Amino acid sequence: MASREGTPTAPDAHRRTPGVTELTAAARVFAQLADPTRLHIVWLLSRGESDVSALAEAVGAARPAVSQHLAKLRLGGLVESRKEGRRVVYSLPDGHMKRMVVEAVSHADHQVTGEPWHD
Repeated sequence: MASREGTPTAPDAHRRTPGVTELTAAARVFAQLADPTRLHIVWLLSRGESDVSALAEAVGAARPAVSQHLAKLRLGGLVESRKEGRRVVYSLPDGHMKRMVVEAVSHADHQVTGEPWHD
C-alpha cells in the first residue's frame, strides 16, 4: 500500500529494509537510552506521564540532574513536555518508545534472572 505521492504508508514502511537514514536515526535513539538514568526515566514514563520531582524521587537522583536528562531526551525527540500551571509534565510521544523500552528492560530481566527466552 502506498500513498498518492508514492511514499510507503506506515504498514509498508515498517516492512521494508531500513536505509542509512533510518538506521542512523535509530542508532541515535539507542545512544540516548544508553545511560541507565535516562533509560530508567523513559521506562517510568512508559508507565505514565510525570513531573521532574516525581521522576527524581523514583530514580534516586537530584532534581537538576533529572532535569538535564529530560532536556536531552526532549531535544532528541524521545519525550514531550507540557506546562500544567507551574509544573512541567513529561510523557512519551508515541507507542514505539513505550514498547521499545519495555522490551529492552524485559530482555535485560531475562538475561539477569536466567528466565527462559520466549517469542
